Amino acid sequence: MSGYIPASAAARQDMLRELGLESEGELFAGIPEGLKLNRPLNLPPGKSELETITEMKRLAGRNTVFKSVFRGAGAYRHFIPALVKRVTAKEEFVTAYTPYQPEISQGVLQSIFEFQTMICELTGMDAANASVYDGAAAAAEAAAMCRDRNRQTVVISAASHPHTIETVKTYCATAGARLLIAPHKNGVTDPEALEGIIDNETACVYIQQPNFFGQIERAREIGQAAHERGAMFIMGCNPIAMAILKTPADCGADIAVGEGQPLGMPLAFGGPYLGFMSCKKDLVRRLPGRIVGETHDKGGRRAFVLTLQAREQHIRREKAASNICTNQALCSMTAAVYMAVMGPAGMRDAAEQCMAKAHYLQRRLAGINGFEPVFTGAFFHEFVTRCPIPTDELNKCLEEHGILGGLPLNGDLTARLQDNQPPNGDLEGSVLWCATELNTKAQIDALIDIIRRRAL
Repeated sequence: MSGYIPASAAARQDMLRELGLESEGELFAGIPEGLKLNRPLNLPPGKSELETITEMKRLAGRNTVFKSVFRGAGAYRHFIPALVKRVTAKEEFVTAYTPYQPEISQGVLQSIFEFQTMICELTGMDAANASVYDGAAAAAEAAAMCRDRNRQTVVISAASHPHTIETVKTYCATAGARLLIAPHKNGVTDPEALEGIIDNETACVYIQQPNFFGQIERAREIGQAAHERGAMFIMGCNPIAMAILKTPADCGADIAVGEGQPLGMPLAFGGPYLGFMSCKKDLVRRLPGRIVGETHDKGGRRAFVLTLQAREQHIRREKAASNICTNQALCSMTAAVYMAVMGPAGMRDAAEQCMAKAHYLQRRLAGINGFEPVFTGAFFHEFVTRCPIPTDELNKCLEEHGILGGLPLNGDLTARLQDNQPPNGDLEGSVLWCATELNTKAQIDALIDIIRRRAL
């Protein structure tokens, strides 16, 4: 039974008669009385389709749609080719779920396999899964992959996204593991402080590349420091940046994870997104989630199956390192179509445009008194500047011109970024800016003109 209760009294009686029951109370007899509501839900009366559409349009009209966006911080506005939506909107993909029966799910399995293959090409890793819920969950799951009886300490850079740090912290707390946060210096992980933290009980070291401040980390050196103490090295990566930066494999990473939203997914008010995970071959049995493998059927034809099904998370869940047994299939399909449409050259062009426009934006902002850069290192498409104007006032002014400004680093967010930090300069009142290929020179110049007038 699906759990659906027919709305009309006659239909409910027909259902009860079919089940051999006298009342709805008998239907729910197995539920303890203390858990039953025993009163109608506090909801307004149902509406017709026309009334519902009208109400939804009214609510949608309250949304603010910005003409230009200069904010990232984990979710980014990129160009999405029309073909991506055209392909992924097909009914057979939208309605598909976990392909338990491979003989009738070859299309879905192939799409997942293609996604895994492209993630491996992007990261340089040997194997990838069919995605987890988001980038923060991917980081936390990767840290769980590394822990064992002798190594229960996770080290994460303070320059990582605050949401990622909080998620890893939650995973560690519930597993009884220890979490240490390595401080940053001038916007990147402090290598000297990191070496003093890593010891023989460290399971893994996690850094983000580029990090939360947009800075490029010295990933290879950090990976070497982790490996010298027998710890694993995890890199959280921006998939667009990987089109021009060294791959995690080139940097010596054991596991590469990240948020897949930039790969063809709109901002969509925060989701759904997907977290990608990839690793070296010797870690593949620890990789959570779905893994699709390629094989041949009895006729010698190419075929696809769910592989490595006898892992802990399926047969011994109480002892498993992970209990994720699903995947963001439609989101991973979207990412696969995006990467196929863009191709290596297209993704490289998008990355180069992001970087060039962000650097142009930084140079123009630096020409306004008080908007000097906070950090001096190399960056991809995000950077932090001082802001002599109260950030709320600045963004309100920009919103009046249809512009979403950078992310203010104020209040609780700044406090979290400053946790476990030696004196690095106060971030309070600074702004994290972002530019992508969608930000034109004209938009950047218009932004600068508005800020310059407001700063006078």
